[in-house]
Amino acid sequence: MKVLLHISRIVLGITFIFSGFVKGIDPWGSAYKFIDYFNAMGLDWLSPTAFPLGILLAFAEFIIGVGLLFAILPRLASWGALLFMAFFTPLTLWIALKNPVTDCGCFGDAIVLSNWATFYKNIVLILLAIFVFINRKKIYCFLGRKSGNILGAVTLVLYVAAVIWSVRHEPLFDFRPYHTGVNIAEAMTIPADAPRDVYENTFYYKNLKTGEVKKFTDENYPWQDTLNWTFHSMDEPVLVKKGYTPPIHGFTIESREGDNVYDFFLYEENYVFILVAYDLDKSSRKNQEQINTLSSWAMENQYPFICLTSTLFEKCDEFAVETGAPYEFFHADEIELKTIIRSNPGLMVLKQGTIVAKYHNNDIPTPQEFRKKFPE
Repeated sequence: MKVLLHISRIVLGITFIFSGFVKGIDPWGSAYKFIDYFNAMGLDWLSPTAFPLGILLAFAEFIIGVGLLFAILPRLASWGALLFMAFFTPLTLWIALKNPVTDCGCFGDAIVLSNWATFYKNIVLILLAIFVFINRKKIYCFLGRKSGNILGAVTLVLYVAAVIWSVRHEPLFDFRPYHTGVNIAEAMTIPADAPRDVYENTFYYKNLKTGEVKKFTDENYPWQDTLNWTFHSMDEPVLVKKGYTPPIHGFTIESREGDNVYDFFLYEENYVFILVAYDLDKSSRKNQEQINTLSSWAMENQYPFICLTSTLFEKCDEFAVETGAPYEFFHADEIELKTIIRSNPGLMVLKQGTIVAKYHNNDIPTPQEFRKKFPE
């Protein structure tokens, strides 16, 4: 029983630590997921609380995990784990049934689970939490209380430092599809032998003799029997089996004319600077002068420099006049832009379609710094 108890608390503790860590080092990713939930539940007015709630949730998970793993205040930690799972298990059942979001975000972008897989995972975790809670008085640390407390405190300090770093810069570890080193064009490609989406169709045909409208499926609809049947209508196709989805499937660079011109930039042999600002009205301007300097230098050296935004082009023109921005603006999906980079604005640098660097707004390089890192 003791062995099972220790295995249960360690597994539960590591799971909580991992979940809190991957969300904590990507606080804006957690905030965006909260906003998805609020929108799905009709609670849009809570959106301003998404960022602090994301940090608070991640910290709560992490500290519960540390308490369980190192047996620090085990009774309090076991209470925390039980209450946590008692709240989220029914919630994930509702999400699985209603499917308001396609990914619960429980492990950030590190591990993406389907909604039903998330619910089944939580069933296992709540059983472990119940078992640990029942036996909470028997929990102790193998290393001794003092050593456990020291290790737990050090782990917590490192975690807080990682979260602060990730708030001020890009996430410490990037689990998103647009991480440094990925080739966007390749990540958008669907292999020829990849499984495709499978849909189920329901057709309605009218009998020409009796006037009866009958329902048919893909296997038996009478499309060849034109003497007896004529097409009447059909339901919306129902997805029955999901096919292969490439890691990147929503990347666009849309011109003012409405053309998707990403090929021009993804296959450019020189460096391509893409300033990502999902909303120019909310975009920070504190480093705008440095951005303008870098963009002017880039264009003087025949390096394309553009801004990707979801803001209307009229607003883009106003922004350019107000800030002196010398670069051209293109459109992209707001959600995709938030996935590419977490700051607003942020900078992504490509070469032949491969992401070679990403910069938070606080880390925009000077031309000299960029040339030092990427010499000719």
